[in-house]
Amino acid sequence: MKRNRCAKILATLGPATSTEGTLEALIRAGADVVRLNFSHGSFDDHRRRYDLVRGVERKLGRPVGVLMDLQGPKLRVGTFVGGSIKLETGALFRLDMEPDLGTIERVRLPHPEIFRAIEVGTDLLLDDGRLRLRVESLGPDMALTRVIVGGVLSDHKGLNVPNAVLPISALTEKDRRDLAFGLDLGVDWVALSFVQRPEDVAEARTIIGGRAGIISKLEKPTAIEHLSEIIDLSDAIMVARGDLGVEVPPERVPILQKRVLHACQQAGKPVVVATQMLESMIQAPTPTRAEASDVATAIYDGADAVMLSAETAVGHFPVEAVAIMDKIICQVEHDDYYHHLRDVRREVPEGTAADAISAAARQVAHTVGAAVIVAYTSSGSTPLRVARQRPEVPILCLTARQRIARRMALVWGVHPAVVSRDIASFSEMVEMAMDRVLLEGFASVGERIVVTAGVPFGTPGSTNSLRIVWVEGKEDTWAE
Repeated sequence: MKRNRCAKILATLGPATSTEGTLEALIRAGADVVRLNFSHGSFDDHRRRYDLVRGVERKLGRPVGVLMDLQGPKLRVGTFVGGSIKLETGALFRLDMEPDLGTIERVRLPHPEIFRAIEVGTDLLLDDGRLRLRVESLGPDMALTRVIVGGVLSDHKGLNVPNAVLPISALTEKDRRDLAFGLDLGVDWVALSFVQRPEDVAEARTIIGGRAGIISKLEKPTAIEHLSEIIDLSDAIMVARGDLGVEVPPERVPILQKRVLHACQQAGKPVVVATQMLESMIQAPTPTRAEASDVATAIYDGADAVMLSAETAVGHFPVEAVAIMDKIICQVEHDDYYHHLRDVRREVPEGTAADAISAAARQVAHTVGAAVIVAYTSSGSTPLRVARQRPEVPILCLTARQRIARRMALVWGVHPAVVSRDIASFSEMVEMAMDRVLLEGFASVGERIVVTAGVPFGTPGSTNSLRIVWVEGKEDTWAE
């Protein structure tokens, strides 16, 4: 189960991947983290899938991260007489709070906060941006709009308000119920949808209380305006290009993607690129060349992980989608140009002992030709800082905490492994490191490895020690 790549793969579970056999095949093909999409399915569905993941994890002996993706405050119109209408370009159309079924003239929009946040001239997008309305007049519970781009509008289609900060929390009442369920279940990551401002992340962090890592999904242009603050408050970031692509022009999405990836790499926070990566594989056994290029571009740009959504949730070829994504990543990471970009973009260490040791671990591993960097951790901070330096060799993360190992499954270059106990001395750490690199196939007898950890052991964020070790203890030296 050792991966021959650094970037990770997230795969969404759904009806197509809800049996033990398919799930095992998915992980064997390359899935490192699985996603439970709480926009769909019941608690029983998610519990059953979670239990399947943990069963396969035990069978394979490899930590698997579980991400719960909250629905967030999705704005939707009401229902229509007959189920749908056709809006003609140039016509007037009213959004209001009336409970009656919608007609060609109006429809219910049960979100009073929208009417407080918009103004005359605001553009409203419907059905993933396929229809566009422009506000001509406003009341406390209604907006009269002009149809700028018409088309068919059916029941419960979504509404987006580009470039407006809506006075709503990123956590709805449904999200709060889902979050309580997911945390009790034991998920490793929580993805927050429609984050607009740093306060959204701070609110979630208070509720989660360290029980899971927080991934802020960037889907609103307003979030980009607060990018550095959101990154600081988050444990990881997701570039959710679907909704982001609705609210900003499509030509801006690749630019914003690169900007977010660069900012996350500077901060040492994992970043995921998501949505429509291998979309055609919902129906086809192979991707388009453009899709393969899209995945490759994300890897060249330094993404920690790439994500599959409908491809593995409801697609006809879920295992094949993971397998081809694995192949694309491996091809890119063996390319000389990828190595050049990795070296050019390597971040300057921050002025801390942890970063100094992490940068030294990368340099020492390069200089002595080490086979692997072993990072012992109780909180995940040591492998995260080493991963920020993008070393040329794998990072074997050893931890006695299974939840930390599962969380590290998302991080670039990190191969998590659970050990049976905490360590109390350097000699014990070296012995454990040598045993695991042999067991996991990262080094052979006589090869050198670099071992790093924090002293005192078990103190989060105290990475301050580095050692070079010849496997089997033939020789070892301190690296000051």
